[in-house]
Amino acid sequence: MACFATGKLIAAASAVASCLLTCVAQAASCGNGAAGFEQWKVGFAEEAGAAGVKKKGLAALAGAKYAAGTIQADRAAKKAFSGSVDDFMRRRGGSAIISKGRSLKKANAALFDKVERNYGVPPGVLLAIWGMETGFGASMGNQNTVSAIVTLAYDCRRQQFFVPHAIAALKLVDSGALSVSSVGAMTGEIGHTQFLPGNILKYGVGSRNLRDKNTALMSTANFLRAHGWRAGGGYQGNMGAIAAWNSAGVYQQAIARIGAAIDGN
Repeated sequence: MACFATGKLIAAASAVASCLLTCVAQAASCGNGAAGFEQWKVGFAEEAGAAGVKKKGLAALAGAKYAAGTIQADRAAKKAFSGSVDDFMRRRGGSAIISKGRSLKKANAALFDKVERNYGVPPGVLLAIWGMETGFGASMGNQNTVSAIVTLAYDCRRQQFFVPHAIAALKLVDSGALSVSSVGAMTGEIGHTQFLPGNILKYGVGSRNLRDKNTALMSTANFLRAHGWRAGGGYQGNMGAIAAWNSAGVYQQAIARIGAAIDGN
């Protein structure tokens, strides 16, 4: 009996030790603060390398800093899409976007005609997104992009969503479309219409330099077409494509209203 009891104790101790190791490994897989970030990057570098990230991308990862401001912005994002569509449009300057959008549509008629011919996407929705996201390029953000997106990939809240975008960002550094000093929105979006890195990799056209107006607008049209935009389908018939761009209902309805107003002029 004593021998049997001792065996049970050893087995129990072994199980506890195994559990502790598993728990430590799980705890190290993400974090809710800066403390474990540098250690996590070491493990993430192996994952990124296995996914095809090369020397320049891995160097960018090694240099990434924990972005506390990015985490604050991520936590506050839901509040930005609260209230009614009318309230949202007032907060975001919907009338001003319509007015300037109409002017830019005329000034860039050749570009928008080319985009519509190639992608079947009308000017209004592109101008609505452009105006809503960055005030037509006036405010594209000054947060380091690699640090922002890598921080979100480490953060426990939405890690599964952001890890592919972080790997994409590092691949974009490898290709030269991004650099270690590239900046954008606090939560990792880039350029005139604010693409996340994974979407640049999938839907970016040409140079994939989304800080170039023409590239950003064509890439946005390419994204919408890829998500089901049908030429001639109108805004209500294409809400699914707008929803793929942003999941917030008030945002979708605002884009539809603004786009229709611009196209109607």
